[in-house]
Amino acid sequence: MEIQDLPQDKKIILFDGVCNLCDSSVQYVIKHDKKDIFRFVSLQSELGQNILKHIGINPIHTDSIVLYEPGISYYYKSTAALHIAKGLSGIFTFATVFQILPTGLRDFVYDYVAKNRYKWYGKKEACMIPSPELKAKFLD
Repeated sequence: MEIQDLPQDKKIILFDGVCNLCDSSVQYVIKHDKKDIFRFVSLQSELGQNILKHIGINPIHTDSIVLYEPGISYYYKSTAALHIAKGLSGIFTFATVFQILPTGLRDFVYDYVAKNRYKWYGKKEACMIPSPELKAKFLD
């Protein structure tokens, strides 16, 4: 898939495909994405790398979740997480109250968790292979 072929009516979540915490987060988003607004791309994939380059984020220094809205904008770190939470059903919609905190403080906490995620939650040898019913939610 090429950048110009991305669905324009979906929000694309770029995530660390080998991180257990990130995988659990993706599964949570899929379960609570009642409006079917999100699609997923691994940061490690060719498409993920191309999207990062397209929006001007250095792929070498990215260990963050990125929310990309084609043709509109993108968000990363804690701001991406809060924008994703806003689109979900369930208790995480209330996480948007954290937007009142300064971005620097939110990102400090985000970076601390990101830095330690492999140590705390582990790491996979390869990216998750989605089941046939979930395959349409993942772009490649």
